[in-house]
Amino acid sequence: LYDRPVIEKIGERLPITLAINILSLVVIFAIAVPLGVLAAVRPHGLFDRLTTIFVFIGYSMPSFWLALLGMALFGVRLHWLPISGLHSLDYETFGWFRRLADVGWHLLLPITVSAFVSLAGLSRYARSSMIEVLRQDYIRTARAKGLPEGKVIFKHALRNAINPMITILGYHFSGLLSGAALIEIICNWPGIGSLMLTAVRAKDVYLVMASMLMGGILLFAHCARHGSPK
Repeated sequence: LYDRPVIEKIGERLPITLAINILSLVVIFAIAVPLGVLAAVRPHGLFDRLTTIFVFIGYSMPSFWLALLGMALFGVRLHWLPISGLHSLDYETFGWFRRLADVGWHLLLPITVSAFVSLAGLSRYARSSMIEVLRQDYIRTARAKGLPEGKVIFKHALRNAINPMITILGYHFSGLLSGAALIEIICNWPGIGSLMLTAVRAKDVYLVMASMLMGGILLFAHCARHGSPK
């Protein structure tokens, strides 16, 4: 198809796919943990009910449909975000800072869509983990000693509740890899997913096999590091 070695094509696309997934994990963790903590501090309160609605929406909304919706709203109608590509057409004329900002601007929509579904689930897990920790005896002891509530929550409770959250976050990586392929195709993002679709359409068997092998290696490395969820 490309009259080039397969490893070169995958080497060009792999960093882009990994960038989407790694940045999505950072966004998920940075937003889901505060949401879960705030919901756990006052369970069944107004904020907890609002985040519950957010979770149901996140679980029920397919990532590819959300990508199409975001492109139609923020790209086509409002013209706030680019809807395809890695950078602008005049990217080569930009300075280094503007190039970085341009790539980040193109990354915003794919990362937001990729993180949304996993963000909803992890925020619920963070909530349940924090509620369990806040019921422990040492938390009651800390409050009985007169420690400030913020110190009790963020220094004592969150420190112990965050470890299982990190483990669960690792399990989301495999789901992000599969979801990122759809988002790459819809947003015309030059990653492994769009490369595989082009190879399938062109019946390039070697490129398809190599892309699937690379995806399998990434998932195997993830499972070997974190183990399989029970």
